[in-house]
Amino acid sequence: MDHHAIRKAYPDVVNIDDEAGAFKADGTKVTLEQSKIDAARVELDKLIYRYDRRKAYPHWSEQLDYIYHNGIDKWKTDIVDPIKAKYPKPSWIIF
Repeated sequence: MDHHAIRKAYPDVVNIDDEAGAFKADGTKVTLEQSKIDAARVELDKLIYRYDRRKAYPHWSEQLDYIYHNGIDKWKTDIVDPIKAKYPKPSWIIF
């Protein structure tokens, strides 16, 4: 079971058991719909993609120093393009 997506799709779920299912705090079993879980997974993947790409870039002061010493074109080819290649924007993301 995709515990993170289930928790996003069903915020009132406090316990998830791979065999027994998902439960609210009062012990009530929650009926899970795969379409809701899949939609939540898409939203979570958007956040992961953004985080991974953002984390890969050097600090902005290092990037500005690189631009100063090497120019914008070199910055794009040496820093930006490799990160975009490593973490490509998924086709299903619409900004």
